[in-house]
Formats: sequence, structure tokens, C-alpha cells
Amino acid sequence: MFQVTRRRLALWYTAVTAVLLLLFASGVYLYVRSTLVERIDDTLNHVVEVVERSLVIEPVNTGSETLRINVEASFRDNADTVEDDHIDLEWFSATGELLWSTLSTPLNIPIHANRTGETVRVAQEGWGKSAVLLRQVTQRVEVGRQVLGYLRVSHPWFEVTKPSRQLIFDLALGTGLMVLSVGASGWFLSGKAMEPVGDSYQRLKQFTADASHELRNPITLIQTNVQVALADLELAEVEVTTSLHYRQQLKLVERLTQRLGRLVNDLLFLARQDSGISKDNFSSCPMDALLMEVLEEQQLLATEKTITLALDLVDPPVAETSPELLDNWFTLVGNWDQLVRLFTNLIANALQYTPSQGRVTVELARLEGSDRISGLRYSSAQLQVKVSDTGIGIPGDALPRLFDRFYRVDPARTHNNGNTATDISTGSGLGLAIAQAIVEHHQGQIQVESSLGKGTTFTITLPVTLES
Repeated sequence: MFQVTRRRLALWYTAVTAVLLLLFASGVYLYVRSTLVERIDDTLNHVVEVVERSLVIEPVNTGSETLRINVEASFRDNADTVEDDHIDLEWFSATGELLWSTLSTPLNIPIHANRTGETVRVAQEGWGKSAVLLRQVTQRVEVGRQVLGYLRVSHPWFEVTKPSRQLIFDLALGTGLMVLSVGASGWFLSGKAMEPVGDSYQRLKQFTADASHELRNPITLIQTNVQVALADLELAEVEVTTSLHYRQQLKLVERLTQRLGRLVNDLLFLARQDSGISKDNFSSCPMDALLMEVLEEQQLLATEKTITLALDLVDPPVAETSPELLDNWFTLVGNWDQLVRLFTNLIANALQYTPSQGRVTVELARLEGSDRISGLRYSSAQLQVKVSDTGIGIPGDALPRLFDRFYRVDPARTHNNGNTATDISTGSGLGLAIAQAIVEHHQGQIQVESSLGKGTTFTITLPVTLES
């Protein structure tokens, strides 16, 4: 339980830190990328201003008011200046006709004024098969109301993508290393945080186990003394009325101490299971022999209530099974005493809440490979025991809490003549909790299906071999 909590805390630490680091890395990436784009746009605008100031403007004819740009005089020196900065210049006429360019191949991109910068995708033979991204700024050159032409300045987009990719790699590497470091730190810190909680929990469980153990001795002494007193009363020559009175009182005390003793034993068993201090005396247990023994012990109660008690063993597929496996077909590794207690409680409970002329059936089957009936597949061999009765049943709203400790659907109706079978043997609401603890201790599962007035079926599935 504590390992699961520790793992969850470490995962939460790591997940929260990873989200924060991702947000931080995303912010850094967007800031750096926008800074690179702004720097390129500033460079392009600066080139536009320099080139625009160096343009040679002259009249078309002598004395004419119509002006034109002397392309050769204007761009002769500028071409050498921008070549080192990977910047390309294009000059267009007022009608959009390309007149001069530093590019070997025209871009074939429609001309339009844009001083804020834009990113365009170019796919031409001269640029290779893959598309090329360019950052461009276009300036319309005017004198008065006369448009002389358009100046377009282009810069390769890899000046942004190359450092951006390197930045992504660096941020991803740094974030990954930080997440791993935080995961390791979170695991260590969560372990430190859980240590006092675990110590307190262990002390509490140990106290419960010790208290139950200490209570058992005086209860046993009380019960022994009551039995001795009852025996002495039968031998003593006292007045009959007084003898009967004392005998009734002592018998009442004996019943109470017996009930209290069962309660303490159940609490001690659950405490030991919770704390993991119970001894695992596991050995080979033939379940068919175990169930026959339990049914033989419960047959007297079934006869008194005129209830049919039957054991049904599902035969193995002889043609497909080796003789050695047939001899151990219903054998599993488990604790004999605990399994006897488990099925004694379940069968006794079924008999208690089944009316006369009813039927209690115990079915034992081995599930291996695949179930021929349900078609389900199993990773390892398992034994399945079903305890079915034709009793009064359990309400549907009580099934989710049926295995809770001290839970009873209706405390006033849990005696022999009650209408709800929610306790097995103790009368304190611990019976099914103990059954579940035994099943889980054997790495199995217990399920219940019930219908009011029709009966209840407990299904216990236990692995043949336990995982270490």
C-alpha cells in the first residue's frame, strides 16, 4: 500500500515538474524564435532603406517630368554589398515586371508592397526539388504620386529554422534530463515523506495484533472458570432454584465469552494478515479432499435443516490430460487451515440462510488454458470453487460493501431467522472480510452474485501455484 502511495507521489512530482518545464521551454522557444524573426525583418528593412537612398532617379527625357530609375547605376554596387549577408534584391517596374535581380532564377511570386515582413514558400527547379522558405520585405518606391517601381528584399528562412532546431534539441535534452532528475528526487523525497506514516501505521497494526493477543488469554481463562463453575454446581448439593439460577447466569457468561473469544480471534487474524506477520505455511492441498472434509463436518447441520448438501467435481478432459496431471488435477499450493476456515464459513453461511428443503451445492473445477464453457483464456492454471444456495439472497445495494469489516445490512436481521446473509460465522460482520483476506492471501479472487428470494453464489478462484 505504501509503495503504491510512494509511486503515485513520485509520479505526481514528476508530472507537475514536466508540465512546468514544458511550459517554460515553450516560452523560451517562442521568445527566441520571435526575436530571430524580428532581427531578420529589421535587417531587411535596413537594406531597403539603404538601397532606396542609393537609387539613381532621372527624367525619362530632357525636360520631361516623368521620372525613372537608372537600374545599372543604382544596383551596380548594392549587389556586392548584400551578397555576403545572404540577401537577394529584386527590382520591379511600376507594372510589376522584373527588371533586375540577384537571383539566378525568378521567384514567380506576385509583387505587392509589404514592409512588415512575410514568409513565402518557393518551389522551383533552381532551388532544388524541395520547397524553400524565404523571408521578404517589399517596398514601393514613389516620387510624389508617381510610382517608380518596387524593391523586394529576400532572406533565407534557414537563418531562423537552423538555430530554432538547435534550440529545440537543447531544450528537449535539458527538459528530459530535468524530468529524470526530478523523478529520481521525487522517488527519494516521497520515500522520506512516507517513512513516518509507514512507521505509525506499522505501530498501529502491531498494537492491534498485540491487543488482540493479550485479550485472548483472559477470555480463555474466564471461559475455563465458567465451565468449571458449571461443573461444580452440578456436583454441589444446593437448593434447586439457586442452582438453576446460577447455572443460567454462568451459561450466559459462557456464551458471551465464547462470542468475544471468536471476535478477538477474528481481529487477531485480520491484524496479522494486514501487517504481513502471519506465517505462510503453504503446502500442496488437494482441494477435492479438503471440500469433502468440510462437507462431512457440515452434513449434520444440513440434515437438521433438511437441506441437500452436495459436492460437484467437474471431471477433467481425460483424453487431453497426462496421468501425472490427473492425479493432481485439484491440487494447489496453499494453507490448509485457512482454506478449511474459508470454505467452512461460506458453506455454514449458505446453510444458515437457506430454508428447509433447500439446496446448497459446492462445485469444484480446474481452469487451464481456456474455459470450454465461457471461452475465457487463463495465463496459468486455476481452481474455481462455487458455493451456491437457494436461500433468501442479498439485496443488490448491499453487494458493494459486502466484504467491509463490521458491515451488516441490517443488524437486527442477522440471526438464524434473519433475512439477510451478510455475515458468515462470527455475528460481528467480520466473516466475509476474513474470507476475502484468506483469498487475497492466496493471490485469488472472490466474487458474489445474489438475487433476493432466489439464492446466492460465491465464486472463489485460486491459482494452482503462487507467484513469488
